Amino acid sequence: MKKQVKIIACMLLLSCSILSVFTACTKKEHKSEDAVRAGDTLERADLVFYLMGEPPADMSLIQDKINERLLEKINTTVTFKFTTWTDWQTKYDMILSSGEECDLIYTANWMNYAGLASNNAFAPLDELLTAYAPELYNYISQDVWKQMKVNDKIYSVPSMKKEYTNAGIMYREDLREKYDLPKPDSLENLEAYLMGVKKNAPSQSIMKPSINPASFSYSFSATSVLQAKYAWVQPGAPYGLAADYNTPSQLFNYWSSEDFKNDMKIMKKWADAGFWSKSVLSDANNSDAFINGQEICIVDGQNPAKYIGTYYNSKLGNDWKVGYVPYAEINGIAYANHPSGNGTAIPTNSKYRERAAMALNLLYMDKDINRLIQYGVKGTHYTLDAEGYYKDGEAHKNFAAESANAWSLRNPLYALPSRGDDKLNKIFSELHGIALKTNYPDIDIASGFVEVYDDYASERAALATVMTEYLAPLQAGLKEDVDGAVDEFLRKADEAGLTKIQEAYTAQWQAYCEMNGYK
Repeated sequence: MKKQVKIIACMLLLSCSILSVFTACTKKEHKSEDAVRAGDTLERADLVFYLMGEPPADMSLIQDKINERLLEKINTTVTFKFTTWTDWQTKYDMILSSGEECDLIYTANWMNYAGLASNNAFAPLDELLTAYAPELYNYISQDVWKQMKVNDKIYSVPSMKKEYTNAGIMYREDLREKYDLPKPDSLENLEAYLMGVKKNAPSQSIMKPSINPASFSYSFSATSVLQAKYAWVQPGAPYGLAADYNTPSQLFNYWSSEDFKNDMKIMKKWADAGFWSKSVLSDANNSDAFINGQEICIVDGQNPAKYIGTYYNSKLGNDWKVGYVPYAEINGIAYANHPSGNGTAIPTNSKYRERAAMALNLLYMDKDINRLIQYGVKGTHYTLDAEGYYKDGEAHKNFAAESANAWSLRNPLYALPSRGDDKLNKIFSELHGIALKTNYPDIDIASGFVEVYDDYASERAALATVMTEYLAPLQAGLKEDVDGAVDEFLRKADEAGLTKIQEAYTAQWQAYCEMNGYK
């Protein structure tokens, strides 16, 4: 465990040093192309576009098809590269800091878009877009562009698909029906459901949670279930600080509260009941555990789209039913995704910024190119049924819809309707109705906040180590004396500099809330 902690600490220090490189290094001289004007002959440019995750089997085929059109239109090719999901954060940071060839890259608020933009990782796009991608620039509203700005400049082009990515509980509905158990629409009912399955099917694995050493909210994913109990402005409580969504400026110290101790006792109760393995903190993360039948409930990160994808997943047995309870139905908090949730940036080290902007314009605004990257080749990877709905093609497994993970290039103008849309839109409509009842209807309050932690970077890294060593096992229910373990964690956190972190974060957060009118 100590070895693991040291590795994690080193990774965090590396991440901090990467950001300092962006800030400290002098801005690299930009070797621009000659200004492009209509009718001019363009010299060929070969771009690199980094996307997240793993490439689908037919990615090279799709790339060739896209490049045929890009060469014809702007004498440009794009090579799509992927970070993979294994240690993606380190790889992503290294792409941006090492000077590796990269001209377009996926961005997201959950990947520190604003922080990286502030530290010179991405090129400002305001002038590039108006000059080289005017169709794309004019398509996106000024209100959305305003939300994408960091220090009053645009650094990323967002997807225009409005989504609700608020999480929820995904579970095996067929088992609930089989054993006549309550619907898991509260923390108490979820516990009863899990206990009921465990009692009736002792050999059935219940949950496969994981540890997240990069998080300053939940170190152990199963504690995401506390969203069923608290209407916090953020799903977690960064540095132990929480606030109700309807009163976001009023932070309080959750880690020092009795609620925290009581919640950790719930986690111990669940661990003792066998809801997850005693070796959970060292187990490999299995993203396919649910569809493989190795778990019957997921409480972390299951947004409506993920639920719909699983609902229709062909791997599920015909005798299965999948149920879903959005946390918003329990805690009364819902909001549409912030535009920065999916975006595309041009890294500062790109040698072809203008051409990258032109290529991005076509990837987003050309119907044929956009559908290639999102769906593959019509007649091969997909077809349309008699009513115009998307239907899997013979080579579907080689390039499924959105399997390239080009979420930032979603354009509603060219989206193909699917049978799952009706079900998904019904959930979105329900979430929108919940959002309208809050004090800040449909506003993703926290995602617009940019934390600057330069003054407490070392304390932050030390706290991450403490959270991995002392908080994660506490949240995983592996400590016999919960009260004593909480006291020990808080003592170690204080030694790491928690008070300094909390005070600095609170000042920034309250200034942000005041600036935006959040009370």
